Amino acid sequence: MDPAIRVVELSKQYTVGGPRRYDTFRDLVAARARFRRRGSTMEANRIWALRDVSLEIAPGEIIGIVGRNGAGKSTLLKILSRITVPTKGHAEIRGVVGSLLEVGTGFHPELTGRENVFINGAILGMTQREIRQKFDEIVAFAEVERFIDTPIKRYSSGMSVRLAFSVAAHFEPEVLLVDEVLSVGDQEFQRRCLGRVREISEGGRTVLFVSHNLAAVSSLCTRAFLLERGSVTAEGRVDAVLHRYADSVRQHTTTLLGDRRDRRGNGHLRFTAVTVEGPAGPIHVGDPMTVALDYVAEVECRGVEVALSFHGPLGEPLFRCASRASAPSFDISPGSGTVTCSIPELPLLPANYSINVFAHIGGDALTTTFDILDWVQDATIFEVFESDYFGSGQLPPKSHGYFVVRQAWSLDEGLTSGTSSATVSEAPA
Repeated sequence: MDPAIRVVELSKQYTVGGPRRYDTFRDLVAARARFRRRGSTMEANRIWALRDVSLEIAPGEIIGIVGRNGAGKSTLLKILSRITVPTKGHAEIRGVVGSLLEVGTGFHPELTGRENVFINGAILGMTQREIRQKFDEIVAFAEVERFIDTPIKRYSSGMSVRLAFSVAAHFEPEVLLVDEVLSVGDQEFQRRCLGRVREISEGGRTVLFVSHNLAAVSSLCTRAFLLERGSVTAEGRVDAVLHRYADSVRQHTTTLLGDRRDRRGNGHLRFTAVTVEGPAGPIHVGDPMTVALDYVAEVECRGVEVALSFHGPLGEPLFRCASRASAPSFDISPGSGTVTCSIPELPLLPANYSINVFAHIGGDALTTTFDILDWVQDATIFEVFESDYFGSGQLPPKSHGYFVVRQAWSLDEGLTSGTSSATVSEAPA
């Protein structure tokens, strides 16, 4: 069987800062002369987003592409979508291609939701007949029935993104390219998005799925590829590739935070190190734990709020600790210092976990406008070891989740001959 997608030694080079434009022939000649004298400098401004990538995907497969930011995942999908052309190599795709790369592209704020459904559907390649047949299903999936004849500019950002995803998800191509769009909306909508992608793949269509949500990749995909610095470094079974990726992330986090470049924020305050400790060094289930964040502030920062986001072995969000929940905001003077978060009892089962660190001024980091000072994903990884948390010598299996909860069980028998009761000691969740 011929592959649905064949990529052969695909490479893409970009020039940092973009190409220079010349207005006259004289300027062009002079620039070429300078290039001959300083060719090495010009070459240093070029980067390879992809380098000799080769892969084959059979019809009906759902393939995961994972890797850190800047690994070349989105560049690969843009080439397959014919948005950009490769520098070297070529890609072959058999069948109609649909792309979920930038949801909402083509939406016009002055037009109603109904009008935008027809326009966006046409942009994706759907006929008017197809759109009419699926219109009610598209609107119901996005849950915007009451507002479908309201201009998009009146929609919340979540409503417009849900409608855009719904239009794209109901396009039925033979090959579907999905790039990190399943983070839209609330958790219930994300669950339905994953279900929709699964339905598409079960219908015999080929899906190429790019996401940082490793749990989604694990549940959806049959095979996976790992991209690092523009090259494929691992391929095969999903679990094996995801573990290889987790190992690469773990190695990356050993770098001091001050040297990390994959961060966001204005830099007025920057985290330089993260230290995670239990009472005796290693952290066990139920131990008290402290997370110390060393920082350097370039200017005075008033009203600073700090947050830690804890994630599971596959990147699943678990819980969040925010300074605003239990303490007033911090006024930080120029210089260095440490912010410490103490957790009295860590309710996590044995595994490796990662922490994102975040500092901002103003608003709530989830709902309103705020100024980001520093935001580093996978700032550190820590391991939790087994302990006799319940005093029973047992812990619940990891397949049931990552958390442990203290509990007490009792039995109250109200039978005809009388009542007896028994109390059972604390037991695993």
